[in-house]
Amino acid sequence: MTDLTELTAVQLLDGYRQGEFSPVDAARAALERAERIQPEVNAFVRLTTDAALAQAEQSAERWRRGEPAGLLDGVPVTVKDILLMRGGPTLKGSKTVSESGRWDEDAPSVARLRAHGAVFLGKTTTPEFGWKGVTDSPLAGVTRNPYDPTRTAGGSSGGAGAAVALGAGPLALGTDGGGSVRIPAAFCGIFGLKPTYGRVPLYPASAFGTLAHVGPMTRDAADAALLLDVIGTPDSRDWSALPSAPGSFAAGLTGGVHGLRVAYSPSFGGQVAVRPAVAAAVRRAVERLAGLGAYVEETDPDFTDPVDAFHTLWFTGAARVTQHLGPDQRELLDPGLREICEAGARRTALDYLAAVDVRMELGRRMGRFHDTYDLLVTPTLPLTAFEAGAEVPKGSGHRRWTGWTPFTYPFNLTQQPAATVPVGTDGDGLPIGLQLVAARHRDDLVLRAAHTLYEAGVAGLTPAGN
Repeated sequence: MTDLTELTAVQLLDGYRQGEFSPVDAARAALERAERIQPEVNAFVRLTTDAALAQAEQSAERWRRGEPAGLLDGVPVTVKDILLMRGGPTLKGSKTVSESGRWDEDAPSVARLRAHGAVFLGKTTTPEFGWKGVTDSPLAGVTRNPYDPTRTAGGSSGGAGAAVALGAGPLALGTDGGGSVRIPAAFCGIFGLKPTYGRVPLYPASAFGTLAHVGPMTRDAADAALLLDVIGTPDSRDWSALPSAPGSFAAGLTGGVHGLRVAYSPSFGGQVAVRPAVAAAVRRAVERLAGLGAYVEETDPDFTDPVDAFHTLWFTGAARVTQHLGPDQRELLDPGLREICEAGARRTALDYLAAVDVRMELGRRMGRFHDTYDLLVTPTLPLTAFEAGAEVPKGSGHRRWTGWTPFTYPFNLTQQPAATVPVGTDGDGLPIGLQLVAARHRDDLVLRAAHTLYEAGVAGLTPAGN
């Protein structure tokens, strides 16, 4: 018998269409898997079992009538506990957020999923207010890696990454302000996309401003394209949302990479020390892109590490989100978050504007870079998953999570689409990610190239635990 937790959303929908199984079967399988994995990896802050089964029953009836509600009718999904989902609290990993309140509004992406008949399994774990690249919080504890529970799942969408990797729903909504979709997707061996800023509307607005994106975390690129077709439409609550894309992302997956101009930067010109196993796996995948007809050149984008500017924008955002807290509530915060809030509060308006200037120049440079190259390929991360419960790897010398994520946060500054694709494992069996980056508004190119790698057998790992 088919294990429904191993199927992609595309495969589930085909099964519903053919009458091979129902949305109720898929929901039960995903919920059972979620309950089984929770003690080991801590992917969820809340499972909405009764509501999910009721949604699945309604979906099954629509499929029996031959009248599915939308593109994802009956597909199990999870939602990061940063995004509003009506019917329960969104606590954002913080003891400072009260559970009381009406909680009667969906975030735009959640509302779109609901309109298309998706089945909501529950809310996934996040560090407090999504502030760092690993997932642990005073409220929910530590989220662990599906391939080795002693290691981190990454963050800040760590619960989402672990859930997808372990079969607790093929689709997940994550958020990404400096790599928070791509980091856990790479560490957990799944696909993750940070779309062009504004492609997926966000409400309420993030305290981290225009660094913050909502994106799909899925088993493969085809599922992500389908999910983006659903969530990538404007919402009047987000004044910065883009208009609808000119075509379907799912329909645009075919065509391959033949003739695409690909820049391969293995280490940002020697600025980043990349572990040998990671470098080798990424290089093999790039060689395969060349074999599939892409014009590949080893070259580097023309910029130095913008970490200081990123820190100014990130730390001031953190200070803003906690500005209303009194002394007693501040004592409840993650100590690392409290530290960056204090640093952010010391930044001046001129510091902030200077960081914006750096950001604008970086955007200009990358815009010119993509006049020559369709895609930039880098490692997603220079390392594989390290010990759980730590912000930085032991003995690394890094002070903050940005020290080991130099390939991800620059493209939040530039608002470009960027995706991570699993391209192998290291000697410890831990997943390795390759990052694909395109010019703003060319999400289609990122998805097409990623899909080509999956079709060629270069990308993709067997789901953890299966």
